Amino acid sequence: MNDESERGYLGLAALMRLNFEGQSLQSIAEELIRRAKADPGNAASMLDLAIALELNLQPELARAAQAEALKTQALYHLPAAGDTSLRLLALMAPGDISTNAPLDLLLEDSDVSLDLLYVGAGVAPAKELPDHDVMFVAMGESEATRPLLQQLEPVVAAWPRPVINPPRKILQTSRDEAYARLHPLPKVAMPAVKRIERAALEQVLCGKAAIEGLSIPAFPFIIRPLDSHAGHDLERIGSSADLRAYLDKVKKGCFFVSPFVDYKSPDGLYRKYRLALIDGTPFAVHMAISSHWMIHYLNAGMRESKEKRAEEARFMENFHADFAIRHHLALSGIHEALALDYLVIDCAETPSGELLVFEVDTGGVVHALDPPDIFPYKRPAMERIFAAFRELLSQRARSAKG
Repeated sequence: MNDESERGYLGLAALMRLNFEGQSLQSIAEELIRRAKADPGNAASMLDLAIALELNLQPELARAAQAEALKTQALYHLPAAGDTSLRLLALMAPGDISTNAPLDLLLEDSDVSLDLLYVGAGVAPAKELPDHDVMFVAMGESEATRPLLQQLEPVVAAWPRPVINPPRKILQTSRDEAYARLHPLPKVAMPAVKRIERAALEQVLCGKAAIEGLSIPAFPFIIRPLDSHAGHDLERIGSSADLRAYLDKVKKGCFFVSPFVDYKSPDGLYRKYRLALIDGTPFAVHMAISSHWMIHYLNAGMRESKEKRAEEARFMENFHADFAIRHHLALSGIHEALALDYLVIDCAETPSGELLVFEVDTGGVVHALDPPDIFPYKRPAMERIFAAFRELLSQRARSAKG
């Protein structure tokens, strides 16, 4: 970090970039602690500290630092890279990095200034709102944010500026409601999702209830706690013994359960895609390839495999002439069903050629932080996404001017 960073909020994009470039998150956190001690009223450094701690896998300390920052200050500013052409206000909820859409990653080096306004329990009231051209509801749907999104709906409905992703539409992206809306669509495959209380699963293991009576699939099935992301505590359950071991390990009170869909390709590998749907147009974010069904980009060995990266490069370069055309009916149906201006889709392809949807949300990470010497094809694909996102903002701003 340099002297310039002493002046204000760094934000997620800047801190993630420092991490990707090899700087120690621990040393960054120590520097931010020094600044916070030197200036106890510096909420920006405290909020940056929360991000650094979370990236350094210290979630409890991160939440404490964030709470300390937000009880002092609700509004944080990230200036445009040069002259400001457009002003974006983002409505944020307290929580970890996955709670809100990481907009500063989409706006790196752009002419858009970004103000992050936190709202919710424990947050200091904002003294005044910054003038802005467009407002973006950045908080995604979760058990924690649902009440806040519901409270904000009438406020946002009367907002005096154009709004991207209003709360009532974000609420439709919960796993069970998304299933209800998307599984009937042509060329879309989305496994049924059911909320199951822990007590009901314990009844199955005690022999007092049958899986069929809970209306959940027979073995194997997929289980995860509510609000689990990035594969955390997500497992394939193939037997009662597996379920017993899982419940002994994961002490949550409620879970999502879905049938396991084997989406293995003919070569024995699994391929998982992240897409961004911007104003109805799909874009490729990444493609992960693994021998294991539970894929996430960071555990798929993409950095280590030249062959995997070459396939991802072909996928991204040919996306609009291949994947997007092949799944046009499914993707256009998803856009019509959810009607969100900005949406992230994690998906795969079934052996029969349907779009297998795992998750839809408004907060998935989309970034251009990968080293260009290893991933030279990433930057052009990301620039297409950034340009489409910038055009979305511009269109919404122009709509207010009539």
